[in-house]
Amino acid sequence: MKTMDLFDMRETLKTEGILICFAGPFSHGIIEELGNAVRRYLETMQMKKALLMDVFSVFIEQTQNVRNYAQKKLTEGNTEYDFNCGIVIIGRKGNKYVVSSGNIVEKKDLEEAIARLAELNRLDKDGLKAAYREQMRKVIPSGKTTSGLGFIDMSRKASEPLQYSIREINETYCFFTLRAVI
Repeated sequence: MKTMDLFDMRETLKTEGILICFAGPFSHGIIEELGNAVRRYLETMQMKKALLMDVFSVFIEQTQNVRNYAQKKLTEGNTEYDFNCGIVIIGRKGNKYVVSSGNIVEKKDLEEAIARLAELNRLDKDGLKAAYREQMRKVIPSGKTTSGLGFIDMSRKASEPLQYSIREINETYCFFTLRAVI
């Protein structure tokens, strides 16, 4: 392995306002340990408790999304890519915090997520609150692993609509990035 110039990387992270960055596998244990570290780090920044909890909550939701997707792909027997190797960052832009995550996904799996994000981005705070209540009342269908509250909850905590980008890898796969500004 070639020796990297970590000083340059550190300076880039600093210039871009990146406070925390993790790239690698998102196991349950790693998410738990990262969560503890993130919470302690955010507490040292003397943030308001509500803001700290919103940033922390969105961080946890995004890491769990990466982990849950990886588990789904492994259950399906898909080993072409390391779906569990993702990235999550927490940064600061002015007085706002940005939580972003990214991972490799199959293009066919994005249609539903993109449609859901577009739907949620059209709602105001009252609409998001109503969508959350409605989703809470729904029964989780057999075979589904999540309640569908993640995007709604992140949207409610965000100060701007959730943003995403898709970078094509090949005909089947892409790298999906989700960004929440709090």
